[in-house]
Amino acid sequence: MKMHSVSTVLFALVFGLIVSSAGSAQADESEAWDALREGRAVLMLRHALAPGTGDPDKFKVDDCSTQRNLNDTGREQARAWKPFLAEHGIDEARVFSSQWCRCLETAREMDVGPVEEMISLNSFFRSRGDGQMQTRQTIAIVNEMEPGPPVVLVSHQVNVTELADVFPSSNEGVIIALPLSEKPTVLARVSPQK
Repeated sequence: MKMHSVSTVLFALVFGLIVSSAGSAQADESEAWDALREGRAVLMLRHALAPGTGDPDKFKVDDCSTQRNLNDTGREQARAWKPFLAEHGIDEARVFSSQWCRCLETAREMDVGPVEEMISLNSFFRSRGDGQMQTRQTIAIVNEMEPGPPVVLVSHQVNVTELADVFPSSNEGVIIALPLSEKPTVLARVSPQK
């Protein structure tokens, strides 16, 4: 076989693999959205951009002035979820949030449904809680939910990582198959910023 023919065949093979992989990823993500819409999965996301790390030493859960909060970019990121979810056929959801102000603000700015606080979604960064216990509580609460609109959980990096074994960026979510377990199936990583 001539060198030109070999390189042409190799190029065709590599190009075919790339196109095939991209098509497969889109199909997988499409299936994840179907599962979320149909109540076979939940969306768990890290709050939108709140510059910094952790919380100040004098942190109080009921006082936003003592916390790290969303900036203007974070609020824009949170608002981007509404059209992004609508593109995927979700106009309303049951939204549950950590009690931290940056999570509550993210959840409210998403504007896809009333926001309910869920203590098990609170951050346990810097020993503010018990990660394993809170994760088990979140699993139990979600698995006991009645059928209804899609479920969205707004939480923190540590909570998403503990449950899904994914380190999300700010405002990134994971679609996780139901029922939840301590080793759940992550169907897709999603973000309106892609």
